[in-house]
Amino acid sequence: MALSREPGWLTIPVSSRDHCQGNSTAKTTLVQYGNYQCPAGQAAHCVVQTLQQQLGDQLRFVFRHFPQSHLHPDAYHAAEAVEAAASQNKFWEMHSHLLEHQSQLADNYLVQYAIALYLNVNQFLQEMASDLHVARVQADIDGGIQSGVTQTPTFFIDGRKYTDEQGLEALLEAVIQANRQ
Repeated sequence: MALSREPGWLTIPVSSRDHCQGNSTAKTTLVQYGNYQCPAGQAAHCVVQTLQQQLGDQLRFVFRHFPQSHLHPDAYHAAEAVEAAASQNKFWEMHSHLLEHQSQLADNYLVQYAIALYLNVNQFLQEMASDLHVARVQADIDGGIQSGVTQTPTFFIDGRKYTDEQGLEALLEAVIQANRQ
């Protein structure tokens, strides 16, 4: 797999290992590097949902982990919890749940969320205790670093890093514009 070394571009292409929503043949692909404990994460989640509603099948959304444990102590374990949920086909349910409850991400809450989502709690606990998903989370982090990610949320529109300083509102227009091209 050849990696792009140009600044401002996604170095790890979207593949079957990614968590994706939408059609793989969609006109526009939006990749987010996110952190479940980042205050801007919930706002970004709302913007992505708006884009998905507006663009429908014309948008593919990809989420990759970029927990910043030095700023958010529960973020890494939250990313592992989402991966444990993914092993039971509940990635997106846990993803949304954590973003909606980002002030409560300690381990006891993660178990409560697993119960609320009807996960096999014994499997969930075993995967969390064994650090089964650490390599997956770390691979996302490493890919983010290679792509120049330094903070969350960071977005890539069709492989190009979104750098507009106007915030999430401008992201909406940037994705719609990319979809028109």
